[in-house]
Amino acid sequence: MTTTSSSSSSATSLPSAVQERQRRAKLRRNMFYLALLVVGLVAPFVAYPVFLMKIFCFALFACAFNLLLGYAGLLSFGHAAFLATGGYVTGYLLASYPGLTPELGILAGTAMATLLGALFGVLSIRRQGIYFAMVTLALAQLMFFVFVQSSFTGGEDGLHGVPRGHLFGMLDLSSNLAMYYFVFAVFVFGFAVIQRAVHSPFGQVLKAIRENEPRAVSLGYNVDAYKLLAFVLSAALAGLAGSTKTVVFQLASLTDAHWHMSGEVILMTLLGGVGTLLGPLMGAGLVVSLQHLLAQSPLGNWVSVILGIIFVICVLSFRSGIVGELAKMYRKNFK
Repeated sequence: MTTTSSSSSSATSLPSAVQERQRRAKLRRNMFYLALLVVGLVAPFVAYPVFLMKIFCFALFACAFNLLLGYAGLLSFGHAAFLATGGYVTGYLLASYPGLTPELGILAGTAMATLLGALFGVLSIRRQGIYFAMVTLALAQLMFFVFVQSSFTGGEDGLHGVPRGHLFGMLDLSSNLAMYYFVFAVFVFGFAVIQRAVHSPFGQVLKAIRENEPRAVSLGYNVDAYKLLAFVLSAALAGLAGSTKTVVFQLASLTDAHWHMSGEVILMTLLGGVGTLLGPLMGAGLVVSLQHLLAQSPLGNWVSVILGIIFVICVLSFRSGIVGELAKMYRKNFK
């Protein structure tokens, strides 16, 4: 009788211990996010705000791409199309209609990128592996030539002189400090959407599809619908990043639509850590910082080569990326 009661007591204490561990881990994670939020709030008083805004725009772009690759297992070679679409639509509307407020222009650019993502997704989502990647690359190149030939984009000259305007008709965004906090708020919003998505039942299904798609199908999940929704959400957030970037720098150019940009976002994600929430932020910060530093040095013409070498070293040495490797070390030494 005593043995039975002691075993039942052990059985009940085990789940409570697991729950307590999970509660502490969640508390640590929330405290870490809070610390990062505080750092973001004070950062423009330490570093140049425009440089920080560029990092946040590309970090949001990389986070959007990571949602597709890291959690759904879909490698897209055409995500630059959504970045450019959001940027061009926002830039054209704000430049053509002076009374339009920047938040409406950004919403319009994001909406157009979302619609384009739905179209691309319907055309490509039934393919897998390299076939999916090649379809997205082909569609993105098609959009590149559309942007080159269209009059509203300015062709090879791009859109210049896009006004920042007044947020909600009140807050003047011509101030870099005000613009920074707006961009920071946009990034926090996008990051929160991704964080909520990957920790929801939807995110768990995406992980199941990534790990074993046939098993997910056998469990009754509509795999194509889940992948399409992930693709559209990723495209929307990429468009949001492009729209915000256009307002920050007051221009939209073909650079954002080129296939090089699709390659850069892959580099950012893999360097920081694919399948991790903070990896794309780390990767974007490193890549943008390296580009900035190298452009001002005698190695300015070798930026692409140096980034390529870093990419190869990253893939060969630490395939989990910087954040992924740090997470492994933490689990090994502190758990």
